[in-house]
Amino acid sequence: MRIGLLTEGGYPYVGGEGGVWCDRLVRGLDRHEFDVYAFSTGQVQEDTGWVDLPPQVQRVRTAPLWTAEEDGVVHGRRARRRFAEHYGELAAALCTAAEPGTAQKPSAAEADRFANALHGLAELARDEGGLVAALRSEHAVRALERACRAPGARRTAREARVPDLLTVAGHLERALRPLSLDWYEEDGLGAVDLCHAASGGLAALPGLLARHFFGVPLLVTEYGVRLRTHYLTRPDASPAVRSLLAAFHGLLTAETYRAASYLVPGNAHARRWQERCGADRAKLRTIYPGLDATPFARVGGEDRPEDRKD
Repeated sequence: MRIGLLTEGGYPYVGGEGGVWCDRLVRGLDRHEFDVYAFSTGQVQEDTGWVDLPPQVQRVRTAPLWTAEEDGVVHGRRARRRFAEHYGELAAALCTAAEPGTAQKPSAAEADRFANALHGLAELARDEGGLVAALRSEHAVRALERACRAPGARRTAREARVPDLLTVAGHLERALRPLSLDWYEEDGLGAVDLCHAASGGLAALPGLLARHFFGVPLLVTEYGVRLRTHYLTRPDASPAVRSLLAAFHGLLTAETYRAASYLVPGNAHARRWQERCGADRAKLRTIYPGLDATPFARVGGEDRPEDRKD
């Protein structure tokens, strides 16, 4: 089997989270081939290099989420209309979704609206060569503003002001950078038999697109639920910014859980969060992190003085 291992800020870099268990996974499954698709989190991490990779790692492709150069793509009139349509639908999904932090899960219509918009943007990026300039354009900010002012938008979304819109548009541009990568080709993620995301959030986004373009099944492992992390960030931001960003990550998480064939929480805490965020219990398989049992077996097998027989 050929496995596409998707990581964010960890393996195969020397520094980063999840590197140890990813290395154990790859080395333990030496009968399979691995292609690693990794997002880096900063220049320092890239400068520290990679860990020693076993021979079953056939290829490593990396991309930074912390920076993106202008791709030089200039959209024509038809492409601009497609972008406005799909980005506007994505923005509308953020503005009308259930209030983040509540127990209410996204409806089927909301989930489909978000997924269709995401897939539409990905198809546009693949057809035109990238979305970096479009996501940074005034058209994106205007589309977000129209969605916030439209009937049916949440109160917190309607209260968004220009600085709030700029902040949210900037965050969406960074979060949607994976759509512009050249990973979604027949000889890229289209060639793997399974995508295994080593965490939720943006690491799973290429897996969603591989499933959409090629029907590749997706497996997601989470030791800490990324959505919970996003709920706890930006405490000083305005209510509008927190609400819109939480809605984006909430809908992305819901779509990931819906599309994944299996979800593998690494502990009971992560499993409870996944269930709260709408994960289907039938897909959950809790697998606790393994340890080398040899030292414990050796100590446990020693005879105590009182157990010895003369």
